[in-house]
Amino acid sequence: MNQKLKESVANAAKALGNSLPVLTGVILLIGLVNTLVPKSIYSTLFSNNFLLDPIIGSGLGSILTGNPVTSYVLGGELLLQGVSLIAVTAFIVSWVTVGIIQLPAEATLLGKKFAVARNIISFIFSIIVAITTVFTMGL
Repeated sequence: MNQKLKESVANAAKALGNSLPVLTGVILLIGLVNTLVPKSIYSTLFSNNFLLDPIIGSGLGSILTGNPVTSYVLGGELLLQGVSLIAVTAFIVSWVTVGIIQLPAEATLLGKKFAVARNIISFIFSIIVAITTVFTMGL
């Protein structure tokens, strides 16, 4: 095999190995949440309102914050629970782009004004991306 191919396969295997504990934790957490949180909560939070659902989804994603790999697992579970695609899309985009929890560290490293502006812009664009995506897909 080509040396670059060997390195690429090794890097991919290492990345997968590093992701497995996180994915396992997320799957276990989802199982716990599915057991403890009544299904009626989802319909209470999300009303299938085309304008309100992406705002709620973006808000939750901004607060909970995580990495892209786990966002797809969570997004799939939310869709299975009947949450609208627009809310899940907004959740996923804000989950990986907005970071309320990391805001103090980001402000320290990059400056308060920049960190706040970046998070506000990312929040707004997560809603715009969700609406645009669902509208474009015709759903």
